Amino acid sequence: MKKNLLALLLMLFLGTAFAQTENNNANSGHEATENLTADISVRNTDTATTEKTSAIGRVISWYNSHLNYVSVSLLMTIESSFIPFPSEIVVPPAAYQACNPENTTLYVTPWPILNILILLVFACFGALLGATINYFLSKWLGRPFVYWFADSKVGHLLLLSGEKVKKAEDYFVEHGNISTFVGRLIPGIRQLISIPAGLAKMKFGPFILYTALGATSWNIVLALIGYLAQGNKELINEYSDELSHLILALLVIAIIFVVFKSIRKKKGKKQNSEA
Repeated sequence: MKKNLLALLLMLFLGTAFAQTENNNANSGHEATENLTADISVRNTDTATTEKTSAIGRVISWYNSHLNYVSVSLLMTIESSFIPFPSEIVVPPAAYQACNPENTTLYVTPWPILNILILLVFACFGALLGATINYFLSKWLGRPFVYWFADSKVGHLLLLSGEKVKKAEDYFVEHGNISTFVGRLIPGIRQLISIPAGLAKMKFGPFILYTALGATSWNIVLALIGYLAQGNKELINEYSDELSHLILALLVIAIIFVVFKSIRKKKGKKQNSEA
């Protein structure tokens, strides 16, 4: 009972904080609209700063001013939980700055590859922490509450819905435990795949292992994009989905190859035993 109450309070606290931010932004928008008719300069200023006054825009601004390994872990924790936040704006800029000698917080050694490896450790730690939050909340609270929360007003503010949770759960049921690995590479499934794992009471050891492998694979892609694109957000957004699909295709091919070899090996043993 205490665990359920604690988990419920955590979800409501995070949801309320997010909802309050959105409401404040909406109120600010209404006030700015009224001022437009009175002062043309206010309109120009408001138009130029629309992104900065949004919730994600504020976080991005804060992140750019506090770009370090701790902030990377923090935002990756948020990204991997039920709170919507794109990992594409967390890892790529950090990967680029980790190779920039002028950045004193991320450039800790003269070997760029080592700096990126350190970055990946912190990013994957954050992803595991966020996924673990989803896992235990789902496991403790159960399916009825998860679907109710996803379809609630707060859930919608967090861009959740019963349909999205159902999509992730169907994917988990269809592919089994390994979906916690493969699902980390699929847009739209990545952040939610730990929820059905918790609902199904998947063993925590395999869950952490598969999640770590999937999160590491995805973060490597993002780090590579960030380094090659030199932190260019437009290029990152343009090619991140394509690369995730490419990795997924390669993964499927690898799985098929392993299964095919396993079947051939079993057939060979069977034929030898019959002979």
